[in-house]
Formats: sequence, structure tokens, C-alpha cells
Amino acid sequence: MKKEEAEAVKKIGVEKSLLDEISNLAARRGFFFPSCEVYSDANAGFYDYGPFGVLLKNKIIEQWREQLVKKDGMLEIDGCQIMSKSVFEASGHLTSFSDPLVQCEKCKFISRADKLIEEKAKKSVPEKLEPKEYDNLIEKHKIKCPKCDSKLGKTRRWNMMFGLGIGAEGKEGYLRPETCQSIFVDWPRLAATMRIKLPVGICQIGKAFRNEISPRQSLLRTREFTQAEIEVFFNPKKTQIKEKFKEIENYSLQLLPEKKKEIMAVKAKEAVSKKIISNELLAYYLSLLQRFYENIGFRKENMRFRELGNEERAFYAKEAWDFEVLTSSGWVELVACNNRGDYDLGGHAKKSCKNFEFMDENEKVLPWIFELSMGIDRTLYCLMDKAFKKEKVEKTGEERILMQFPAKIAPIQIAIFPLVNKDRLPEIALSIYNQLEDKFEALYDNAGSIGKMYRRQDEIGTPFCITVDYQSKEDKTVTLRNRDDMSQKRI
Repeated sequence: MKKEEAEAVKKIGVEKSLLDEISNLAARRGFFFPSCEVYSDANAGFYDYGPFGVLLKNKIIEQWREQLVKKDGMLEIDGCQIMSKSVFEASGHLTSFSDPLVQCEKCKFISRADKLIEEKAKKSVPEKLEPKEYDNLIEKHKIKCPKCDSKLGKTRRWNMMFGLGIGAEGKEGYLRPETCQSIFVDWPRLAATMRIKLPVGICQIGKAFRNEISPRQSLLRTREFTQAEIEVFFNPKKTQIKEKFKEIENYSLQLLPEKKKEIMAVKAKEAVSKKIISNELLAYYLSLLQRFYENIGFRKENMRFRELGNEERAFYAKEAWDFEVLTSSGWVELVACNNRGDYDLGGHAKKSCKNFEFMDENEKVLPWIFELSMGIDRTLYCLMDKAFKKEKVEKTGEERILMQFPAKIAPIQIAIFPLVNKDRLPEIALSIYNQLEDKFEALYDNAGSIGKMYRRQDEIGTPFCITVDYQSKEDKTVTLRNRDDMSQKRI
């Protein structure tokens, strides 16, 4: 971790060991856990979601649809996860989608070279260096195998595509490494049938697959993950979007330009006028994205758009900003924001020999694309990292863990309990639950003592609990308990 990142982490009082605590809580309370964990040959980098994880994940997706897709009038599709070889020949993934791999000469343990150097040398290392450059850095910092401390071999590039054979003849195909390729190859069909006018956002949410060298850090680097991708098709000659831009021109963006060391809070109109961001269209969509993360509970001072230089940008990107949030593990990228130019549509047009041009008013144009590629699993994990709190209860001296999710995205918003399982208290509690379940994400529980039920809901992140007791029978009041300060009042 960089010095300034370590200082920032210390400032907000989080520790790197939190990752293990969150993973433990996630498994214990049914948020997420390793897939196939009952078998010894289970592969790393694959996770299953339990009931509360599904609820939290769906809340994030609902907010994404509400605040981005619906807000901007985007079109949503649902494309196939398996695609033909030609798609990825045209996209460049079969030749360029790779990470640097290094292997121990003795124990054969495999590591990702750039991340190994970062961890050992405490410095940022680009993904796109030549293998020889990684070898020089390994030699310079005297880095050895993290498992057996032996000499490392030469660095080589590892392609992350998951190949497979389709049908009885085993025709070559691939699991998609990103959801956006469906949007690109479907563009001619959508342009012809959906009465499209540029600029237009086309999006989809679904699974993507990358054969990572060394999956790690729980949900932060996996081999199967959920993406929510937005591809904005636009005419590169018409990037002024006056009406939309007017809505956000005074909104302050958290920017870290390539050659700056400190985050700048810059109004959208200023970022465009000073050419920090290239045009109004990009600034508008970056603003929508940052607002989305603010609205689901991230603090503005703990987020940034970090501009990527030539060595870090994806092979298809003309301009790139990574949206990152500060966690107990340092800064974590949640959304890749790339101006892909006409790379994708041009590549597919050439490979397929089909027309991908669009008639924009009286001009035929091959649209450019600005992308917001969001990692849903990463977003969920970082929300849990932000929400996690451990504290000592003053009255009892016991320790409690709570997840301080905002009410709008909490897996369970309100839980209802009977004080005891007799004297008609369960019937009253169930009646209240039945009244609330249509309006809120509600849960009824009667298993255990009231104290244990409160602690269980604290760890799930439930903001409010209702307890039905003997007084409830007399005056139809209940106890409402607040998660964060444990205060109780009769209502």
C-alpha cells in the first residue's frame, strides 16, 4: 500500500485484517462463502451467495437501475454468456487480454508478477509492462517465491479467457470476460429496431468470467463475477449535451488526474472547461456514477476518479478513469470508465463484414463508446467493509458486531419478534409482520432469547427491530429498537 493510502486508511480507523473478519461474518450469516466448499478440490475464485447476500446484491442492482438506467432512459439487454471465437478475435481479447505470470522454479507456485512486486516493494506497478521489465523489478527488489522463498522463473503473459468446446463437434467458443461484447455485436439490430437517437446508453447486467492467475481478497478478485455495464453510444463530433449537463454542471467530482498527487474536488463544468475531463458527455456520466455511490452509502471524501496513464489503460481505451473507494485494504477499483472510441464497433464491422454505421440526423457515423463497467460483487464487498463495526456494549461489557447498512439497501429493513413463544405473543408478532412485509424487507424470528435475536440482526445489518411483549396485549404498543445506538422506544 502506498504511503498516502496507508495514512488515509489510518485516518478513517480501518485495518487490513478486517477482510478476514468480514469474510467470516459473510459465511456465518449467509452473505457469501466459497463455492463447493465441502470438497477438497474446490477451485479458488468462485463464491456462492446466501439469502442475505442475494438480498443485498439485488438492492444494489435495483438502485443501479433506478439511479442510472431509468434516470437516463437507457436500454437494457440480456446477452449470452458463451460467445463465438470470432467475437473475441475482433475484440482483441484472444491476443491482448492477459496478465503477467511468474512461477517458482522449485515448488511451481504461480503468482501474478505485478501484484507480487506491489506487495513486496510497496509500490504501484502497471499491468502492461513487458515481461523483461517485471523480471528486472523482481531482481531489483530481491523478490522470491511467497510460498517457499525460492528463486522465481521468467515472467510470461497469461491469457485470461475461459475457452470451451461447443456441441458434439467441440466448436471453439469462450465464456465472455466482460458483458459489453453482447451490446457491441447487437448494435446493428438495436439501432434498426429501437428508434435510437444518439447519444444513447445501452446496458446489461450479468456474469463474466476471467481465468485469473491468483484470485484473492475474497470478492475483490474472483474468476466468476457479476458486472453491470453501461455503454454510451455517441457521435464524437457532438459531445455537448446541454440539457443533461445543466443538471450536473455544479456537481463536485472527486478527481485524481494522472499527474496529480492529491484528490481535487472539481465542479463538472470546471473539469470540462479546464480539459481535466475531455467533454460534457463524459463528465455527465461520471457525475451520475458518483451520485449513485453516494446514494447507496459511500462517503464522498472516500471516493475518487483516478485517471489512468498509457501504461495502465486497457488496450482499447482512449481516455480512462477508474472509480475507486477507500477500504480497509486501501483504494479499490469498483468501476472502469473508458472512452473506447470506435475500437469495438470498428473491429466487429471489419471482422463480420457487416455495417455498424448509424445515421445521426443527416450524417452517417460510426459511433464512439463511453463505458461504465461496474463490479457488483466488489461494490457489495466494499459496502460490507464500510458498514462493519465492532464495539463494546457499555452496560454488559460484551462485544457486539454490527453492519451499519443504509436502510434503503439493508438486506432486512425490519425484524419482528415475540418476547416469548407463548400467551399469543407470536400471533400478534406475525400479524404485524404480515402488515409490514409488503412495504419493507421484513423478517419474523422467534428462535432464541431476545438478546440473541438482536445480535443476529445486528450482524445482518437490520436497522430496526420490533418486539411484541405483554404490554402489547394491553395497549397495542410495541418496542422499536434502533440498531446503531440500541435505543428503544414504545410506539
